[in-house]
Amino acid sequence: MTFKITKKSGKARTGILKTKTGNYETPFFMPVATKGAPKYIEASEIKELKGYAMISNAFLLYLKPGLEVIKKNKGIQKFMNWDGCSFTDSGGFQVLSLNKFKDKFSDDGLIFKSPYDGSLHKLNPKTVMKIEEEIGSDVAMCIDQMPLYEHSKDEVKIATQRTAKWAKECLKFHTDKKQLLFGICQGGTFHDLRRESAEFFSKLNFDGYGIGGLAVGEPKEKMMEMVKLTTKILPENKPRYLMGVGSPKEIIECVELGVDIFDSVWPTRIARHGKVMTKNKSYNITKTEFRFDLTPLEKNCKCKVCKNYTKSYIHHLYRVKEPLAMKLLSYHNLYFIQNLMKEIRTAIKNGKFQELKKKYKNI
Repeated sequence: MTFKITKKSGKARTGILKTKTGNYETPFFMPVATKGAPKYIEASEIKELKGYAMISNAFLLYLKPGLEVIKKNKGIQKFMNWDGCSFTDSGGFQVLSLNKFKDKFSDDGLIFKSPYDGSLHKLNPKTVMKIEEEIGSDVAMCIDQMPLYEHSKDEVKIATQRTAKWAKECLKFHTDKKQLLFGICQGGTFHDLRRESAEFFSKLNFDGYGIGGLAVGEPKEKMMEMVKLTTKILPENKPRYLMGVGSPKEIIECVELGVDIFDSVWPTRIARHGKVMTKNKSYNITKTEFRFDLTPLEKNCKCKVCKNYTKSYIHHLYRVKEPLAMKLLSYHNLYFIQNLMKEIRTAIKNGKFQELKKKYKNI
């Protein structure tokens, strides 16, 4: 058994995800290490933060440093000096985020132009499974086609059906029995397509299920509708991974619906722009009002940044464009998220999840 629910509070639950590198308690949040490293953070610091999972992009790692380099290093964990859980995504999202390269989808796979040298590469279920197996992550994600919110229903339907076709092929070509394989539900914000996708994946024996195609510009209400619909259908005894969601309020609301795993660039991305996460509300440290402020980024925060530096100092670092500013604030924001996940797990175990939700209602 790769996943076991240990406690429930309503639909919110704690569980244990068992992978080849260890047992990991859910719900958990994964910092994004797209190219093999989180932005401005070392793998050892993720461990300091009590984080125990990260997600990287298989296609970009396949381009650089290349599979031969990762294999020489005996896998992604040793390459990154990371002994925690490692997820890899297939690269389908980059087709959208780097769409200036005019990438193309078809039932046979996708044609992708390298952002490094312009070379063309074809990704399909067979090649993606080979890449992810050779990278050696704990959890491989199937290749999928992720539609955007502005796409028509016909376009979303094609993407959803293509994702389903590829998922069955990924199961066929995935041969590493020690590596877990997650399918990815799609369907955009169309109830019938989202339901159809969730029902389809529920019948396939994946180790877990991603909920994809959300947090891509749709109204939050629409996103929550789709998460609620999908979690009602997906098997309760398998982990559910909401891809690309990392704001505290949305994490809490989605845990309440039965989501177990999250990832997002959000905590480190906003840090690069000076935005500080706190239990009350976020604020921007670059504002002039913090020039003489000798208090820490957040009162009572126990992260090493708040213990050692003032708002005044970090404000100065941003003003003079010192890279240390982004490193320190990225650390604080990730500490905040990892500490929130710990609080969530504790609240579920103690039957106090609703109290925790009220505590963070103004976040």
